[in-house]
Amino acid sequence: MQILTDFSLKNYNTFGIEAKAKEFVSVHNQAELKEVLIQFPSSKKFILGGGSNMLLTKDIDALVIHVDLKGKKIIDENDDFVWVEAQAGENWHEFVLWTIDQDFGGLENLSLIPGNVGTTPIQNIGAYGVEMKDSFVLCEAMHIETTENLIFTKEKCRFGYRESIFKNEVKDEFIILSVVFKLTKRNHQLNTSYGAIDTELAKNGILQPTIKDVSDAVIAIRKSKLPDPKELGNSGSFFKNPVILKADYDKIKVKFPEMPSYTVSETEVKVPAGWLIEQAGFKGKRFGDAGIHQFQALVLVNYGKATGKEIYTLSKTIQQTVFEQYGISIEAEVNII
Repeated sequence: MQILTDFSLKNYNTFGIEAKAKEFVSVHNQAELKEVLIQFPSSKKFILGGGSNMLLTKDIDALVIHVDLKGKKIIDENDDFVWVEAQAGENWHEFVLWTIDQDFGGLENLSLIPGNVGTTPIQNIGAYGVEMKDSFVLCEAMHIETTENLIFTKEKCRFGYRESIFKNEVKDEFIILSVVFKLTKRNHQLNTSYGAIDTELAKNGILQPTIKDVSDAVIAIRKSKLPDPKELGNSGSFFKNPVILKADYDKIKVKFPEMPSYTVSETEVKVPAGWLIEQAGFKGKRFGDAGIHQFQALVLVNYGKATGKEIYTLSKTIQQTVFEQYGISIEAEVNII
């Protein structure tokens, strides 16, 4: 375990932004993590996982702790279910593929989402009608100041749409170490009605899909719409889909009758942020090396040498334009650093 200074984070964020850490250390087990926290009690700390859900707009004047804890195991099972624990540094997509190889169901719709296991509870990641919380049981986390380990149950995590207690009440207080998921061993409950999954399955002549078929369909859809961060810097969906009052939506729809929506409750609907951004004329546009992806308006991209500030400025322009045209505020899903 080595503390590095003036360390480049370009390869540690999926936007590929050039930014430097004042100090950097990668920890590979709980003992190393605890040692670092005890050794540097008064230092400012920045916790880094897969670097997939952040936009670096400046150098990090802190000790960056890269959480690289690896491992996964079955901790309990019965005839119908299995409880699997994955360490925080496990790549999320590789973990999902591993569960599918074991024929464990529940995470297939979340295939190909960038990032590591440890950051999934923070954001309550979701895609194609499924959220991480649907299979989540608990996570273990270390308190940064006391180095005490605590267990957070699903109830304690207070999950919402791309929300959790880790983004609110206890933000920057804990480092997630591992996550436990409850998955199905048989009678898998497939969710194929959201997005284009059914269409993709039908295109391949699949009438009775397996969880692997659903995962393959999700991967194909995501690859057709979303750029690979290894080839084009991005952080996936940059904005949340706004949830607004149905009464407000009905008023806006009078002026924009083609505006789509999804029912959230009796009083709320979700409006696709990608549709709003595309209609505002941003899809496929490029501003220097910062731009909006040509196939998915939700995705902001770095064409090579964009700075974090340039991408951030573009995001603010998009937010302002959408609000001026539709009166709807869209929030960043990505953490702005």
